[in-house]
Amino acid sequence: MNKYCKEINQSLNEEINELTTEIGNSLVLYEKIIDLIVKKIVQLKLSVLKHHFRDTQEEINFFKNSKPNVLSKLIYYNAIYKIEAKKPYGGEKVTEEYLNNELLKIKNFFDNNLEFYKYYRTNSTYLDDKYFVRGKHDIKLSLDTYYFESDHSFSTSHDYKVAKIIANDLIQVYLEDQLYNMNKHLLPKLSSTISVNWTASKTAMIEMLYALHYQGVFDNGNIDIRLIAKHFENTFNIDLGDFYHTYLELKNRKVNRTKFLDSLREGLTRKMDEQDEK
Repeated sequence: MNKYCKEINQSLNEEINELTTEIGNSLVLYEKIIDLIVKKIVQLKLSVLKHHFRDTQEEINFFKNSKPNVLSKLIYYNAIYKIEAKKPYGGEKVTEEYLNNELLKIKNFFDNNLEFYKYYRTNSTYLDDKYFVRGKHDIKLSLDTYYFESDHSFSTSHDYKVAKIIANDLIQVYLEDQLYNMNKHLLPKLSSTISVNWTASKTAMIEMLYALHYQGVFDNGNIDIRLIAKHFENTFNIDLGDFYHTYLELKNRKVNRTKFLDSLREGLTRKMDEQDEK
């Protein structure tokens, strides 16, 4: 089941990329993407109802990881659609206030779900049998009204909340990028006498960026990953695009999650060995 969900997620990403290339960013694009995702989720639901999970662990993995990765896309694009549709006219100040209010909604969700954020972010598992197994909800675990209205044959008490967390991360990146583009003319211009271009893949750079960030090598880890990404984009003449999406894809790899970093280590070691032999 999780393999089937991964295939759906992969095909979904490919079809979204195709639509984006054909249509470009617009409300029409978001409408088509939302419609596409809804159809994929229906396929996924029919497959879950038709086939049984092998064991509880497979069910937990599906509702904790696989389904939220697909559902988060629906939450994300629906949110972006509404943000763009309701964006006010009236100048940069009005727009900036509007975008900051949208960011505040994300912060409020975080504040209201702090304990579950901690549980999910730390990869805890001790409550998985209550959070991610159908029919095992516990009313004491602060259930949302949404859960009681959902189809319990395809939902657990917290799979939607995981999807919401993933989506909120992407929405936050989107909003802060909008604010950055509005205010980047106020930032000092970078000057350089040389041009150095990144010629490896975007995925390779994103893998390295997150590794460096989580190691705390930039400002002791007290800097936003988006600022690091922008700096690398400007320095090495590359557009990383939706780098958090790429990171999620790296994170969801079953094998070789650090392919580029592993190749760096192996390449450096090999070169050192060759130099030692001379």
